[in-house]
This record gives sequence, structure tokens and C-alpha cells, in this order.
Amino acid sequence: ETLPGGQSELTGLFIEKPESTTVTKGKNVTFVAKVDSSDLLRKPNIKWLKGKWLDLASKAGKHVQFKEAYDRNTKVLVEADAGGYRCEVTSKDKCDSCTFEVTVEGSLILSLSLILFLVPRGDAGEDAGDLDFSALLKKRLDMKDVDVWEILKNAKPCDYEKIAFDYGITDLRGLLKRLKKMKKVEPKKSDAFLKKLEECYSVDKGKRVQMHVELHDPDVHVKWLKNGVEIKPSANVSGCVWGHAYMREGFRHSLLFVLCKYLILSHSVLLCLSICLPTRHVRYVFESVGNKRTLTINKCNLSDDAAYECVVGEEKCFTEVFVKEPPVTITKLLDDVHVVVGDRVEFECEVSEEGANVKWMKDGVELTKDGRYRMKKDGKKHTLIINEAEIEDIGMYYVCTNGGESKGELEVEAKELEVLQSIADLSVKASEQAVFKCEVSDEKVVGKWFKDGVEVQASKRIKMSHIGRIHKLTIDDVKPQDEGNYTFVPEGYALNLSAKLNFIELLFNVGDQPAFSHIPLPVPPLTDPPKIHLDTSGTGNKNTIIVVAGNKLRLDVEVTGEPAPSVCWKKGDTVHTVSSLLPTPGVPPWVWAWAEGCSRHVLCGLMKCIFCQVISEAEGRVRVETRNLLSSFVIEGAERADEGRYTITVTNPAGEDRVELTVQIVDVPNPPENVKCMGVGEDTATIMWDPPNFDGGSPVRGYLMERKKKGSSRWTKLNFEVFESTTYEAKKMIEGVLYEMRVFAVNGIGMSQPSAISKPFMPIAPTSEPIRLTVEDVTDTTCALKWLPPERVGAGGIDGYIIEWCKEGEDNWVAANEEPVERNLYRVKGLPTGEKVLFRVVAVNMAGRSPPCVMNQSVNIREIMEHPKIRLPRQLRTKFIRKVGEKVNLVIPFQGKPRPVVTWFKDGEPLENKSVGIRTSDFDTILFIRTAERDHSGTYTLSVQIENMQDKADIHIQIVDKPGPPVNVMVTDVWGFNAALEWKPPKDTGNTDITGYTIQKADKKTQEWFTVYEHNRRPSCTVSDLVMGNEYTFRVFAENICGLSDEVAIKLQYNRPPFKEKDMSSSPKFTAPLVDKCVPAGYSTAISCAVRAYPKAKIVWMKNKMIIGEDPKFLMQNNQGVLTLNIRKPSQFDGGKYSCKAINALGEDEVECRLEVRGTGGGGHTVKSTLEHIFFFTNSLC
Repeated sequence: ETLPGGQSELTGLFIEKPESTTVTKGKNVTFVAKVDSSDLLRKPNIKWLKGKWLDLASKAGKHVQFKEAYDRNTKVLVEADAGGYRCEVTSKDKCDSCTFEVTVEGSLILSLSLILFLVPRGDAGEDAGDLDFSALLKKRLDMKDVDVWEILKNAKPCDYEKIAFDYGITDLRGLLKRLKKMKKVEPKKSDAFLKKLEECYSVDKGKRVQMHVELHDPDVHVKWLKNGVEIKPSANVSGCVWGHAYMREGFRHSLLFVLCKYLILSHSVLLCLSICLPTRHVRYVFESVGNKRTLTINKCNLSDDAAYECVVGEEKCFTEVFVKEPPVTITKLLDDVHVVVGDRVEFECEVSEEGANVKWMKDGVELTKDGRYRMKKDGKKHTLIINEAEIEDIGMYYVCTNGGESKGELEVEAKELEVLQSIADLSVKASEQAVFKCEVSDEKVVGKWFKDGVEVQASKRIKMSHIGRIHKLTIDDVKPQDEGNYTFVPEGYALNLSAKLNFIELLFNVGDQPAFSHIPLPVPPLTDPPKIHLDTSGTGNKNTIIVVAGNKLRLDVEVTGEPAPSVCWKKGDTVHTVSSLLPTPGVPPWVWAWAEGCSRHVLCGLMKCIFCQVISEAEGRVRVETRNLLSSFVIEGAERADEGRYTITVTNPAGEDRVELTVQIVDVPNPPENVKCMGVGEDTATIMWDPPNFDGGSPVRGYLMERKKKGSSRWTKLNFEVFESTTYEAKKMIEGVLYEMRVFAVNGIGMSQPSAISKPFMPIAPTSEPIRLTVEDVTDTTCALKWLPPERVGAGGIDGYIIEWCKEGEDNWVAANEEPVERNLYRVKGLPTGEKVLFRVVAVNMAGRSPPCVMNQSVNIREIMEHPKIRLPRQLRTKFIRKVGEKVNLVIPFQGKPRPVVTWFKDGEPLENKSVGIRTSDFDTILFIRTAERDHSGTYTLSVQIENMQDKADIHIQIVDKPGPPVNVMVTDVWGFNAALEWKPPKDTGNTDITGYTIQKADKKTQEWFTVYEHNRRPSCTVSDLVMGNEYTFRVFAENICGLSDEVAIKLQYNRPPFKEKDMSSSPKFTAPLVDKCVPAGYSTAISCAVRAYPKAKIVWMKNKMIIGEDPKFLMQNNQGVLTLNIRKPSQFDGGKYSCKAINALGEDEVECRLEVRGTGGGGHTVKSTLEHIFFFTNSLC
């Protein structure tokens, strides 16, 4: 829909608008407005207004009812409510409105019973009586298809009664009322406005809108109102206002304003008055040009969406301004996010305007602020935050504005729990403390402890703790019932860690007397050779132990032998520790001897565990512990340096035993190396890298890749299963966007640190082939080619071009350039003379080579004859001027093949001056003068010639210098405080024109020089402001483009000539003639002219050659030679030919004009016209 004034519709929210209608009084009417809610975030606000400001919501009730739905608004109107209505819809930053009219008519009952009973019978004769219903009914039946109202509208008012009688209308008053409403009421002509404001204006937010009105009176003052409040003008108005400007009251009554008004209204002078005020960006700018008034609103915002009025006296005109907001676009799109369970998720985007509203959605469902989702707004940046991601959060997330949308995918991966240290089996005695300890990778993981499948409950004796990643179960004062299998189960993971608690219980007590005297004791052997019982069956290779770097290694080795052997651990030649089992002090000797003799008996083994002391001779990260017939080798936090061959040696007097074993430390591999992009496509890239230089002791199983956009901090995984090759093709990328890659290596232990980030690369497709490959120039060994860039370049641009050639009939293309050239012009060199050669060009960028552009025809490599031609630079086509001492360096290019012969001439003679240097190349020649002298001036001719073909060019060089001093300086006259000087131009002008003279004066007393004139062009001047009686000296400098000449001093010696009075006598002569005029009758006027004469002339005014006497109707004035004849309220009788004659003793002169008086008198009491202002102003000037 188009609004008045050519304005486009505001926002187009309406699907269906209410339409103007005419209803009968007492009936109901319903208006429906439908709004498009597809782009609205919430239910819009709707207002129904009557007239300009009356909100019908305040009138709701039985008379006016409203029904609303999201897309439907209904108003039920009853009774006679004629007038204009408006429906407004607003929704945050959107708005729209529409108008409609309601016309209420009075009911007109055309009933047979109300037909006038005085209607005579038309065809019944005299005996028919007073009424003839049959004739009347017949007449109405014949005319039931006639539209009576059309007849009434086109009829004269005097015929209304007859038509009503003919058609049986009895309610004449109702007829007149209806006709009055049906007739088109012509708008009342405004006394103040020629053209009013448009009904409404539409403008985009941030743009400018102008509202114009035209007035009858150009001098009237106007007011502009916004929502009923006057808009005050700013102190500084921006820009230039032409003609009648908006001026303050003081300026409107100034002489300048009156003069401008007179000149404009008189049409005698076309004046454009420009009042330029200081420029400053202001909201409201008022302009007044003639009878046109303009209100300009700069940088409109939503607060400018209002109703405006222009007030002139008591009259007003109204309009509305609707401000449209531009759609909000998304400038930074969402990135895909890949996290693990429990991580924080942030989707971030940027929009085109600060403070704009956006809508966040997940899989088509709008997200709201709750404990799970949090939306943050910071200027143009909008962020959706999920504090702890879960598997249910996987999906596609959208951010929507009224100008577009962006989406990003969220992938949530289940978090794997890694066991850093498992719990170990324990064997403890009664009343001792048992501690089960394990360590997992996540500090936030909680778990439960179970004993034989039953959850362990905390008590004073049993305590459970969780500190960081370490979980502990502590049992104080161990009892037999504590023995069993203990399990730790992390919550939320299908994982459990188990260990066994063994309780050791003594079967006898030791006192002053032996407790087992009733048990027969075997006779112990005297010696037993040492033996190492090493079990490495579960480690893979025999005697090889594999340990993950950072984990704890504890190798328990059982050692037997009698007497107790000593144990020695070695790595290479390094002795770690030596330990032995010794008797415990304070134990009776018979007990020890009995225990030694029963070393292989189970009961005696328990005795030995109790009465043996554990001795550790090495403390630290790598140590050896001896206990319970065990020698334990411990490495805390295994490192790569701990890898190697170890030897354990046990000795006693009965012999020696030795075992060698290998400790292998395995770790995650080192990061891959040299990650780089080997090629790109339109949305793909081929990535290659080198395997890690150390695989961690375990073979590399594959690699994981991640990518991100350059400048972003969010990495996106490209594969979830390990990729075995070292070359990977990344897909689904955006062409023209810079990406970066990194790679992780994975082995049996875990994943390495990320590799170094690759150099940024951009997925692009190769360009199309270059076009229009043509030959620019050919010589005997070279060929110059030129071409145009490809039609399709793509986001990667062009790095350069490769030019290739081959002989005709062959397919061996030779590259003419090793590095790509950026220009679209290249000269191929080293071509075979006399051969026919083909050429082709390919464009190169990151994606590779484009298809070639091949020349259709071969090129014959031979010299081409070309006419010689001089390309004279523009500055040398006119006279070339330089000062003495300056350098002259002229570079003049030429063309021609083969190389032309270059010759220089000066003034028609060969140039042989040694101070002028000449250098010539294949394509230009240089004329060089190190220090220019005046002798170098002249006409230089350049000639280039090839055989009998020749071209010439003339160069005019002018070397200029300072001029000489002026000559014959003299004082020609002295009068009052002035002196007249004259001189002649200098003999030496410096080889150029004299541009002016500088005159200085000096008082004889002070001898200080003061400049009187600068750049005086004439060889004479008048020096003023001299002191009478003083003696002065003057000096004059000549000046040209090089500067001032040498000075010359002249002493003032002047003989005053006798004074001769000048004769001022002259005959009368009119300097300004009379002008023909046409004036209205009854308005005073004046005619004027100007005369010059000496002695003073006598003035005679005549009308139609008759002298005007002392008639009071005429007033004659003479003001300094300006003659005025005032005619008071002329009538048509006063028209005719008026003349003015000036007479003195030396002669006379006469001028005349014609005065025409139009119309009749009697306008003395009316408002003065514009012409009276003009005549009055002329009078005042005269």
C-alpha cells in the first residue's frame, strides 16, 4: 500500500486492514484488523483511536466492545459514531498503523402508508375523488429501478420538492440532511496555507526527514509543534539558508532585511542572499525560503515518531512521522562447540546494533532464562551460557533477529574416568590401622565403599575421606570381622576398584615359659641356599615389567634361604640397596633358633614375620623395602630415565642367586610435528603431518584432529575414532574463511599434547582461466603479453600468474617465469628467432593452478617495424621555465622499432654544448643540465628517426634571473601629505616579465625604510600619509618570478609648479533618466532622476509639455542633484507623459517618462499593497 506523498508503508505488519464504510444509524458495525505474527517475538500491543488522540479503550463498555486474539482484533461499533478512526500496532521495535472512515446515515422509511394523501389522481377524471391509489402505485411500480438519490444530487435545490412529490418522498427534512452528507464537501480554502503538510512521512532510523509547507504571506511567523509542544530552534543552525532565512526578531527589522525584501519584491534585481551560520549537527533545522517553510529532523530515532503541527496564527496543519528501524543483522556467526559432560558451554555472536533483542532457540524451541540457560548481553555481543553440559544438551542452537539467524551445533561427549592409582591388598595384625587409598582423574567424582557387596557405613573406627582426586577408607583397631573384600565404586561410572584385607591372628602367647612345649619341634637344617621367587608371568615378555609414566611401580620379590640372605638391587653398575633379615633384639634365643629351623613350616613362617625387623637402606623416589620375606623395589612416579635392566642378587653363606629383569616405562607419545596444509578445495583441505619423534614406548594407534577459525578460541573435533594415516582431508568448511589445525597422537597409554598449530589456510577453489590473452609487442627474441584476470576469482584471490610457451606443433610447455607475477603484463624472453610459438597463462592461488588460457594463433618471433613517435610529457608542451642555478632534467619517452636514432638540436643547430648532457636508452632520452644559465634558454628540438621515417618535437626552455633596478625614478608632484612617483621599467627584466614593483620610503631624520606598496603593477604610484615639512627618500624594486631587483635610492628634490584652479563649469546632464511606471489609482507614487551641472541648474517639471505649477497634488524635491516628483494619490487623470528639464547658462538637458494609472481610486482605507512598500522605500532612498 502507498501512503500519501509517495511514502512507502511503514513495516507491513497488517495482513488485513479495516475498510471505510457507511452504516445506518442504530445498526452495529464490526471492523477486523489482522496482523502477521510470524516475525513477532511476543503478542503485539493494539490501540484503537478515534480522531487524533481519543483512545477508545477508555470508552469500552456496552457501547464499544473489543475482542482480541494473537492475529485478530475486532471492534463492535454501535450508535451514530461518524468520523475518522485509526488502528495502531506496536511490538517492541516495530510499528504500523492504518486509518478508516465511518459514515452514519439517518434511516429513511419509504412506506406506502406515509405517501402524501394529497397526491391527485393522474388519469381518473373529475369524478375520481381526491386520491387515486391505483395510479400512484402504478407510477411507483414503473419507477422502482430508478435511483432517486442520483437524480436529487444532480438537480437544482429549487426542484427538490417537485422530485420528492413525483417519487412519493414525504420526509423533506430527512431528504435534505441526507443530500447534505452525500454531496462532496469541498475543503475550506485556507487563508494561511497554499500547501499543507502531507498526511504522514516515513523515514528510516538514523536518516533525515523534511516537512514542507507553503504560505500565502512570506513574512508571517510560523511555529512547529511536536505532540502539542513547541519545538525551539537551536542556537546554531546547521548549513546555509538561501533567500529569506529563519532570522531572529532583531534582524527582521534591520535595514539589511528591508533592503533584501525590497529588492526581491520589486523584481528589479534578482538577489540570492546566503547567510552561512556555523555548521553543527543539530536535531531540528528550520528553513524559510520565500513563502516556503521547512522543518528538517536529522538522525531520526524512535522518539521522533510523533504527531507534528505547523501553526500560522490561528490556523494549523497536521502530519505524523513514522520512524522505521533497519533490520538487525548478525555480524559474527555462531561457532560449533564440542565439550565433555560437565564443561561450561558458551555460544557467542555479534549483531549490527547495540542493545538489539535476539531470540535463542534449540531445535526450534525458544529458550528462556532459568537455572539451566543464561543469556548475557554486552553491547553488540550476545552470549548463551550453559554452566554444566549434559548429554541432553546435544543439538542445534539458533540465534534469531529480525534481520537473520545463525546456528551452531553442540556436541557433548561422555567423560571417561581414569584411574591414576588403584587400591592394593592389605595384611594387618590386630589393633593395627588399615588404609585403602585410590586416585582418579576427576576431582569432582564421588563414590561409595563396599565390603563384600554391603555399603560401608562411617563410624568412630571407620572413616571415609575425599580430598581432591584421592579417596581413602581408614579402619582403626582392625578386628577379625574386618577381614574381607573392599570395593570403591565411583558414582556415575561403570567402574569399581577392589582389594582384599587379610587379618593376621596369633595362635599362642609368649611368656616366661614356652607356650608350645607340648608341640613336637622338628630338627632344623643347618643351611639353605638363597632363592629368588620372581613371578613375571603376567607382564608379557619374560622378566619384563611395563610401567606407565607417572604411575607407581612396586615389585615384591619373595626371597628364601637359611640363614637370612642379603639382597642387592642394581641398575647397570649402580647399587640401590643391600638389606638382610636380622634377629629382633629382646627375643629369647631359643625362639629365634626354633623359628629359623621351622622356616618352611607355615606356623613358623608367621612367627618369622612377627619377630623379623624390616630394614630399608634407601629412601626417596626410587627405593627398596624389605618385609615379610619380601624385598620390594619401589619407584614413585615413574619417569623415562627409570627405564633399563635391573639385577637382583641374594647371598648367604650357603650360596647366591641372581635374576635380571627389564623395566620398560611407557608414556603418551610426543605431539605430531610439521602440521601443514598441502592443498585446499572449495570447502575441503588436505592436512599432512609427521609422526611424533617418540611414541612413548607404545606404538601409535592413530591421530585425532581439531580445527578452528582464525581468531576464535573454540576448537572443533573432526574425528572421534582414531585416524591411522598421517594425511587427512578436512571437509565441510566455509570458503574464504581462515582455519587452523592441530593434531593429537594416540597410543595405548593415552593422547599426546596437541601439536603446534598449523599456518592459517583458507579453503578455496582454483580460479577460472584468465581471459583475453593478446600480444602487446614482439621482437626478435621476446614477446610481451597481456591478459585480463579470471571472471571467477573466489575468496582466495590470485597469488599471481605463470606464463608458458611451446613451439607450434609440439606439446612441451616451458615455464617463462619461476615465481608467479602479479601484473597482467609480462615479457617472455629468450624465444627462438623466426619460430612460431604458442603461449598460455594460468592463474595461481592457494588452491593451485587454474585451467590455462591458450592463445588461439601462434606468434612469429621476429622484429616488427614500428613508426617512430615522441610522447612529449604534458609539462613540456608549454614553455619550460627554470631559475638560474637550478637543475634541468627532462625525460622524454619515445617509441619505434627497431631502435630509432635520436638527435638533439638547439635553435636549429646540432646541440654541442658540453654543459648540456644527453642520455638515450631504448625507450626514452634524457636532457640534463646541472646548473642552468641564461645562455641555456632557447628552443630545443628532439628528432627520432628510423630509416626514412622521422618524428620531431620542440621544447622551449626559458632560464630566468632577477631583474635589474628600475630607471629614471622621479617625483612628479607633491600636494598636501602626498607625493606622486614615476619611473621606467628596468633595462634587464631577467629574461621574463616584470610582475610588479615594491616602493619604500625613508624619513631623512630616521633613515628607516618602510614599505609603501607591494606588487604595484604600474610604473607610477602615489605615496600618502607623509608628514608635511619632512624630507623623504624613496626607493623602488622591480619584481619578477625570481624575486626583487637591486634597490635604488632617490632623494626628494621637487620644485612645486604654480597652482592653477580647475574650471568646474559644465552644462546640465542627466546621469539617471526617468523610468516609465504603471501604478494603481489611489496610491501615492514618485518618479525620480539625477542631474549634474555647474553652476546649479534650474529644474522645471512638466506634464504633457505643460509646466507643473504650485499644485498641492505634486511635491518637487532636489537633494544633491537627485530630483523627485511625488504625486499624491494619483487618478487616471494624472496619467500621461512627464518630463524634467534642467537649465543653466551653459545649456540645458531634458528627460521624460510615461506614467500609467490603472483602476479606480478608493483604496485609501485598505491594507497597503506590496507596490506601495516599493514606492515608499524608493522615496526614502531619494
